[in-house]
Amino acid sequence: MARWFIVAGIILIVVGAILHFTPGILNWFGKLPGDINIRSENSRVFIPITSMIIISVVLTIVLNLFNR
Repeated sequence: MARWFIVAGIILIVVGAILHFTPGILNWFGKLPGDINIRSENSRVFIPITSMIIISVVLTIVLNLFNR
């Protein structure tokens, strides 16, 4: 289990470095058809349904590849 924590930490560091040096890489996130963005003068609601489905599918495929 300690090995998984180390691997997860390394992955988070790599992803954080990539996002730090290339901030425009995820401009598509939250702007896909199916993402709900409701704005009024007093509040704002953002529900990224489509973006979360895509991330879920990608993570499922990646984790299944690692488990085999």
